[in-house]
Order: sequence, then C-alpha cells, then structure tokens
Amino acid sequence: MDTRVERIHFAADHIKSVIGDRKPLVGIVLGSGLGKLADAVKDPIVIPYKTIPGFPVSTAIGHKGNFLVGELGGKQVIMMQGRIHYYEGYSMELVTLPTRVMVVLGIKYLFVSNAAGGVNYDYHVGDLMIIKDHICLQPNPLIGPNMDEFGPRFPDMTRPYDLGLIAKAEEIAGELGVKVHKGVYFGGTGPTYETPAEYKYIRIIGGDVTGMSTIPEVITARHSDIAVFGMSVVTNEAHDDYAPDFKNDGEAVVKAADSAADNMCAIFERLIESL
Repeated sequence: MDTRVERIHFAADHIKSVIGDRKPLVGIVLGSGLGKLADAVKDPIVIPYKTIPGFPVSTAIGHKGNFLVGELGGKQVIMMQGRIHYYEGYSMELVTLPTRVMVVLGIKYLFVSNAAGGVNYDYHVGDLMIIKDHICLQPNPLIGPNMDEFGPRFPDMTRPYDLGLIAKAEEIAGELGVKVHKGVYFGGTGPTYETPAEYKYIRIIGGDVTGMSTIPEVITARHSDIAVFGMSVVTNEAHDDYAPDFKNDGEAVVKAADSAADNMCAIFERLIESL
C-alpha cells in the first residue's frame, strides 16, 4: 500500500478507537481566533493532534491543536481546533492529512473557516464573507502520484464551494440579520503578510480577501467529492494606501476574528441543522 495512504488509515484507525461508534457527518476546520464554535459542541471527545500517530502539530497563533468529536446542530461533527499550515514547514501531504483522515471517517461535508485580509475596499474588519471561489498561489496538494482510492487524477474544480450550501447560508444570514459578503478567497503561502503592491495585485486579479490556508483542504475534499462550504472573517483591511506607520499584527488578527466569531458560529450551526 502507498505509504501516504497507510499513514492516513493509521491515524483514522486511532481516532475510531477513541470515538467508538460515532460517525461524523460534517468535518469543520476552525481558523485563527475562531475557536468559539467548539464551545457549542455537545458531549465532546477531545483528541489532541500530538496523541495521533504520525500526525503533525499546529503551531499557529490561536490554534489549539485538537480534534473535537461531538454533536452540533443535531448532527455528529468532527472539528479541527486549529489547522496545519504550509508556512509552518509541513509538506502538503501533512497539511492535508487531517482532511484525508476526516474523509476516511465518513464525512459528507467539509466546512472551512479562516481569518483573512480584506483587499476589497467594501470589506471592513469584522465582516463575514461566504467563499464562492478561490485563487490558489499555494502548491497544489494533489501533485505527485494520485491516491486513486480517494479520487481521480484530474478532479473538476468548476464548483469548489457547494452552491446549495452557499444559498442556504445566505438565507440563514438574512434570517439572523447578519450582513455577509460573497466573494473570492486568494490563498498564498505566508507566513509574511503581503506587501501593498501584492494587495493591489490580488484585488486586480479578482481576489476579495487574502489568507494563508484553506485552499489545500478544499482541493483535497473536492478530490473525494465532499461538498464544501467556506467562510472568511475579515480581520484587517488589506489595502495599498497605508499610513507610513501602519503595521499588520498577528495578535490583532486573532482578536478581530474572535469578535466576529459569534455570527459565523450561528450561521455554521444553523447550516448544519439544515443538512
């Protein structure tokens, strides 16, 4: 067997041994500062990444580094309290290992969230954006020999984010009185924030927000025909006309994400209830 596939199944078997007969329907990835959703999970089982054989450990600010398995919105979910990033020095194989493991555990949906810079001038700190598409300047996680048991060599990415879930989320946001944008997520490698010239470039080519994550997980999920829903929290205005003394700050990003998390959590929970 492919050693990559062996690693995935080894990790999944360990998680199965911990969670017993629980069968998660939805996988959820929580981005920087967006951990509040974990508080809503009922009867949670916590599995630290460091206890899973062959598993990478998240080192990013605001990422606890646990799987959480329990009930949310009346459904069984498996939640990542912190993702693995390419900028941490991990290979794309390890960045996407958690997504592959969730696929093996039987998820049918993947919900992803992130903290992102708003390059669209109409976006402001604390705004929410439903991801309708993305632009990827990160290494594609499917490069290398194809893992045939997970999906085809050339998966279609015409609709990376599920149109039905997007429409339902917009409806839910309207019912809750929460303003949401719908736009394009640009994914770079990080770990530096972009330069003003790069922000301008991202805006010109069609990006509405920019971040350092999410897309590898989405590509990996779509490889296995998993329906994906994504949402960004705008944590800083990523413009190219800053004052001379302006500086992006990682701690401030986490705080901004935390302040907007309640609305995102409400939308996620209601959307999961509707499945």
